[in-house]
Amino acid sequence: MASLLLRSGALKKCPNLKWSIASLSTTSSRLSDDVSKAVKQKEAPQITHDTALLNPEEIEQRKRLQGYITVDAQSNVAPITGQPEEHVKGRLVRIYEPAKNAMQSGTDNTGHWEMDFDTRERWENPLMGWCSSGDPLSNMKVQFSSKEEAIRHCEKNGWEWYIQESSFEKPFKPKSYGVNFSWNKRTRVSTK
Repeated sequence: MASLLLRSGALKKCPNLKWSIASLSTTSSRLSDDVSKAVKQKEAPQITHDTALLNPEEIEQRKRLQGYITVDAQSNVAPITGQPEEHVKGRLVRIYEPAKNAMQSGTDNTGHWEMDFDTRERWENPLMGWCSSGDPLSNMKVQFSSKEEAIRHCEKNGWEWYIQESSFEKPFKPKSYGVNFSWNKRTRVSTK
């Protein structure tokens, strides 16, 4: 609006030009010639929505809890998990590296480790013929990025575990499409 008034010439008739422009300004700061005074002014601290309604004691408690909590001793969480002992006691956890999917040629979803429990009682459902189980841990599979991480998880929960290593490691043979059309001098076999 001030620029519109300046272009129209309405402000040229005003004797005190400085104060008339400042009164028409849309900013919240006052017009001042003193730059050092403007530099020394500080803005009000920004208050987030979470801390605006908290007591000072609650703010101090939040600051104390922001760091990491480290525990030196190894903890066993088995007593507080809530799992019945008959489902966990005497069972083994198998830690293994799953094989690549045979239906796909890619290597996605490989390179991780999984754990699962040994199977307990299963029976055939008489209505549909499906396989049923009363064991809630029979279909649980947990993925881990490394073998050591899976071992730490089992020890933390108090489970007995064993590692099933891959028994067959197929060596990688580089192949070339040009081999299909080559002619071996030693065996004298043509590709025709």
